[in-house]
Amino acid sequence: MVAPGLVLGLVLPLILWADRSAGIGFRFASYINNDMVLQKEPAGAVIWGFGTPGATVTVTLHQGQETIMKKVTSVKAHFDTWMVVLDPMKAGGPFEVMAQQTLEKMNFTLRVHDVLFGDVWLCSGQSNMQMTVLQVFNATRELSNTAAYQSVRILSVSPIQAEQELEDLVAVDLQWSKPTSENLGHGYFKYMSAVCWLFGRHLYDTLQYPIGLIASSWGGTPIEAWSSGRSLEACGVPKQGSVPYNSVTGPSKHSVLWNAMIHPLRNMTLKGVVWYQGESNINYNTDLYNCTFPALIEDWRETFHRGSQGQTERFFPFGFVQLSSDLSKKSSDDGFPQIRWHQTADFGYVPNPKMPNTFMAVAMDLCDRDSPFGSIHPRDKQTVAYRLHLGARALAYGEKNLTFEGPLPEKIELLAHEGLLNLTYYQQIQVQKRDNKIFEISCCSDHRCKWLPASMNTFSTQSLTLAIDSCQGTVVALRYAWTTWPCEYKQCPLYHPSSALPAPPFITFITDQGSGHQSNVAK
Repeated sequence: MVAPGLVLGLVLPLILWADRSAGIGFRFASYINNDMVLQKEPAGAVIWGFGTPGATVTVTLHQGQETIMKKVTSVKAHFDTWMVVLDPMKAGGPFEVMAQQTLEKMNFTLRVHDVLFGDVWLCSGQSNMQMTVLQVFNATRELSNTAAYQSVRILSVSPIQAEQELEDLVAVDLQWSKPTSENLGHGYFKYMSAVCWLFGRHLYDTLQYPIGLIASSWGGTPIEAWSSGRSLEACGVPKQGSVPYNSVTGPSKHSVLWNAMIHPLRNMTLKGVVWYQGESNINYNTDLYNCTFPALIEDWRETFHRGSQGQTERFFPFGFVQLSSDLSKKSSDDGFPQIRWHQTADFGYVPNPKMPNTFMAVAMDLCDRDSPFGSIHPRDKQTVAYRLHLGARALAYGEKNLTFEGPLPEKIELLAHEGLLNLTYYQQIQVQKRDNKIFEISCCSDHRCKWLPASMNTFSTQSLTLAIDSCQGTVVALRYAWTTWPCEYKQCPLYHPSSALPAPPFITFITDQGSGHQSNVAK
């Protein structure tokens, strides 16, 4: 017979252990923390985490002593997760979010403070998205310019790979924070993303309410690493093989970054995404990028919409940077222009039928010969972010009468008897300088074709004439800026006159050899 005192002595530690262990697994998702921004109205922000199966979880939103709302849910047994959708909130704050788990007579409480409501943007891609403010032009001034932007909050995801889709982030390099010179310029290619920060700063200047910015990027990575298996399969991407290309220096295995750095964020309510990637596909599955990129956009949209219980818009705004330039001889001469073209699903502009509700920042004129990080990493991220934010204002925020893209021709007339090609643009153009090589025609004779320069002849506010008398055969196609390095810094020939946005590159076929031809580049 065991003495009663000994039994109590054995049982009491077990009770205490059970009491403590019941709360060990109760936590918020990794990115729910102090200083965060939650998505404002009209969507409802998602709050979720992990807990003890069968327990009740009550989530309360407080402002000072006032209880704004209360939501009750339970922990799902299979996944050990709980989730609530808050009622839509107006922009502002600060608030406190409290989560309490109740299981029988045991209660455990979690709190996060200084929570703001505003717009949440996810920024992803490779090294040009990963570059920090420390690496851009006028870095010292930019790093000190934070006092007025304490309502722009930043978070940076740790670079992690995973073979399977993860439920939550493994690690976070920078938890939700107010901007400081230290966390905006922590190091080279570490945190925080300069493009992301500068984009958010422009949005804040326009909107004057909180902005949340999440950076999740990794240098030297092809789009295949950021894509789910579903989207890669839909594009017929070959099974994983070796990657003997200099442009791919980061993880390249299919889906490993999607699994670890994007999928765990899917329950978050987002306003939109900005993306800067493509250099690592210059020599790798280049001809599939016109499918893999639109497929990534579609798959991310569906996944975030479903993960957020329908709170993230099904076709949320998706912005991207069209590639800049590179002096390196590692890539083929056609690689950069091909990827730029494929970034638009071969339309030359966005939004388009394959890429609805998207916007693009053209960067081919932001080249940087003297960049200490290599010419593939231009330091003028301010102009990139400015051009991106114009697209966001137009597409994501519905601002009318705002020019957010450079001029493209809407009509091309072949005047063969005069040796001319006449381009009519759908918006005004400013011819900054004449260039005799940036336009090229495909000239065919005896079943052989070659590209020849077409010099710029006359021009007006919306039209441009090219001399094509160098072609002794038939002109079958026209292309613009179809090189890795089309022009020097902000010195391309064509811009929109008021916005200083460059005309994007294009290629179009001239099938009608009569009096005129309607370009398939046209709006």
